[in-house]
Amino acid sequence: MTKTNPGRFFEDYKVGQVIRHAVPRTIAEGERALYHALYPARHALYSSDEFAADCGLDGSPMDDLIAFHVVFGKTVPDISLNAVANLGYAEGRWLRPVMPGDTLHSESEVIGLKQNSNGKSGVVYVRTRGVNQVGETVLEYVRWVMVRKRDQDADAPETVIPELAAVVDPADLIIPEGLSFASYDFELAGEPHRWSDYAIGEKIDHVDGVTIEEAEHMLATRLWQNTAKVHFDATNRDDGKRLIYGGHIISMARALSFNGLANAQMIVALNGGAHANPCFAGDTVRAWSEVLDKAETAAPGVGAIRLRLIATKGDSAGFPLKGDDGKYLPEVLLDLDYWALMPT
Repeated sequence: MTKTNPGRFFEDYKVGQVIRHAVPRTIAEGERALYHALYPARHALYSSDEFAADCGLDGSPMDDLIAFHVVFGKTVPDISLNAVANLGYAEGRWLRPVMPGDTLHSESEVIGLKQNSNGKSGVVYVRTRGVNQVGETVLEYVRWVMVRKRDQDADAPETVIPELAAVVDPADLIIPEGLSFASYDFELAGEPHRWSDYAIGEKIDHVDGVTIEEAEHMLATRLWQNTAKVHFDATNRDDGKRLIYGGHIISMARALSFNGLANAQMIVALNGGAHANPCFAGDTVRAWSEVLDKAETAAPGVGAIRLRLIATKGDSAGFPLKGDDGKYLPEVLLDLDYWALMPT
């Protein structure tokens, strides 16, 4: 009898099934240092205890995407070990900051299933929660994944496709307790641009680029304990290449967005996202953003800004995202829609 884990296949999932993922992870300051070494991340709120304290917080939280990567990584052995592709995200919300010393574990509920017409795979929809050591949910999101079938002759399950909101309502954004930008130091933050300076429809070219290295993406993926075979095993793909973890591109693009959006300090919601095309070592990632919406909040001096973050290979702006067939052009790597908090 085998004791190893081959991962779940499409026919192993049932709507309503709840999966508690191993292994809990205590987040220490070393995670922050490695994250800032892997990406050009330098938003002030996540870099300085003093800056964060001046904004009403009890010290500098861990970067929002550290929480995302840790929670996501826990789910891989149970959700996407046998995945063909991670297809999208919706209804993501950061519910409370993760502080150094917090311990996170992940839980997922299967909320939808749809077998593909070829009978070889199907799409699994899960709602995942990241929970801290006192049982508080710090992060939740929905994602859907195309997963291989173990037995192509296995009966197709009843199709259930969940109804998902296209955008997280601004009224449902959670503002961290005590957060205030009333005395915000724009000089220390790095840019003078405030919430009121941005216009809906405005596009910002973040100018800078970073060439992806093989060793860095594998270090990052191991850091988040993501065990997906396509990221490590060069024999897992016909082309013999290791696929760059999509979250690596999200973090890279978010870090690049500092140039032009230095004051978009905290990510509080993930409205949607698509990993449009694969990325491989040697590709140079650039990014641009579009302002989609703005909303006021009840916190002193804090506004919410909805941003569309695009990561590309090569030039960062100046070409359409999709071709006449409605598919993403091959240069497009990431199309991410999120809400962030910014001083008004």
